[in-house]
Amino acid sequence: MRRKTVLKPQELETIIHRMADEIRGNQDDPSRLALVGIHTRGVFLAERLRKIIKTAGGVDVATGSVDINLYRDDWTRIAHHPEVRGSEIPFPVGGRDIILVDDVLYTGRTVRAAMEALMDYGRPARIELCVLIDRGHRELPIQANYTGMHIDTQKNESVNVLLSECDGEDRVDIVTP
Repeated sequence: MRRKTVLKPQELETIIHRMADEIRGNQDDPSRLALVGIHTRGVFLAERLRKIIKTAGGVDVATGSVDINLYRDDWTRIAHHPEVRGSEIPFPVGGRDIILVDDVLYTGRTVRAAMEALMDYGRPARIELCVLIDRGHRELPIQANYTGMHIDTQKNESVNVLLSECDGEDRVDIVTP
C-alpha cells in the first residue's frame, strides 16, 4: 500500500478558512444558516467552519450532526451491524438554509442519505453541500456548492482525511493499494 500526502496541516487550515469565507459571503440572512456535519469527520469540519464564521463575522451559526448509516442504500452490503451514532439537530430545520458538511464527496450516496435523514427533521428552505475533498466518480447527480479541493483519483484509490479531533493530526492522503 502506498500513501501520498496531498494536504498538510497548514494547507488544510487555509482551505477550511477559505471555505468559511465563501459560506459567509454567500448568505443573505446568516440567522437562517445552519451547518450539519455528516458523521464522523463532517461533524468536526462543521464545527471548525462555525468557529471561523463566528470569529470573522460575529454570527454564531447553528450546528448539528446527522448519522446516515440507516439511510444508506448499501448498508447491508458494507456491514451486518452498522454503527449508529445518532443525529443531533438542536434547532428547527423548517425554513432554514442548511449546509451539509462532509470530508469527501465520491459517489454521492452519502449525501443522498444525509438529505433523506435531514428531511425527517423538517423541510429546509434550501440544502447546500460543503466538502473538503471532491474526488469525482459520481454515481448520483450531486455536486458541492463549496469545495476545498478537487483531487483526481482512480477508483481503486482511497482519500483519507485525518483530523486532529478524531485522528490526532490534520492531513489528507491518497492511498493506493
